[in-house]
Amino acid sequence: MDEVRDLRLFLAAARHGGFRGAARATSVPASTVSEAVRRLEDRLGTRLMNRTTRSVALTAAGTELMSRVVPLLDGLDSAFDAVAGFGRGPSGTLRLNVPGAVTRTILPPIATQFLRAYPEVSLDITVDDGLVDILSLGADAGIRYGETLAQDAIAVPIGPRLQRAAAAASPDYLARHGTPGHPRDLLAHACIRTRFPGGALTEWTFEKNDESVTVEPTGPLTISTQAAEFAIGTAIDGLGIVATFEDWLRPAMDDGRLVPVLEDWWPIFEGPFLYYSSRRHMPPPLRAFVDFIKALPRDAGV
Repeated sequence: MDEVRDLRLFLAAARHGGFRGAARATSVPASTVSEAVRRLEDRLGTRLMNRTTRSVALTAAGTELMSRVVPLLDGLDSAFDAVAGFGRGPSGTLRLNVPGAVTRTILPPIATQFLRAYPEVSLDITVDDGLVDILSLGADAGIRYGETLAQDAIAVPIGPRLQRAAAAASPDYLARHGTPGHPRDLLAHACIRTRFPGGALTEWTFEKNDESVTVEPTGPLTISTQAAEFAIGTAIDGLGIVATFEDWLRPAMDDGRLVPVLEDWWPIFEGPFLYYSSRRHMPPPLRAFVDFIKALPRDAGV
């Protein structure tokens, strides 16, 4: 353990530009850091750092030692963390950055079950529909749909694996304006649009057999993706056709407030993913959440 301590002080000196920098970072006297490096040099029979009155720099041997020691000490820390967790459940705060699309029907029941299973963990959820690097914003993990996942992210399926987009309008609107038979007919209708925070309008894409049609309709209302209830309510009030997640529209379609439109053209798409940056040094609340998600019964959806 003395050698491990000396190695940690050596790494601190290498990372913080010398013995004084290491002393500030570790709250250990600079002389102690210097002695630790000297002991390592004596044991290895080679100089690890070149010292001057103004600076300390790694030698080739020091650089080689640092490259080999860092992953070993990281693994040691990980092992200690894992063993220290035995006998007690995870605790702390799990910070998630999620789109509004998962906050209505997908995430709430999962969050409730998770919090009941892990009473020492709290969730801090930020709703953000922007296409951003969520980890740089301080989140431990995020939920996004596949097309917006970072290429190097570790992704775990969460919620239904397949979802469907739908379009609907009130019986009154369709009685006054007719029912579209093809997606291009929407260009002659009043449509309620939603917009991402960055300014881009959500696409209205429809699929049938091997045909895919994307239209850009217009209408009396354009509103943020985070105000989907507003858009659906406006459609129920008869102001136009709305297109969004089928499960969001299903209650109003089931009780007759809305009528399905172009149902044989509704596209199916892949459900969301929980993603995070690394399996190493995962915070205990995140590790617990990932394991919890993986253990849930797979919901095929649609």
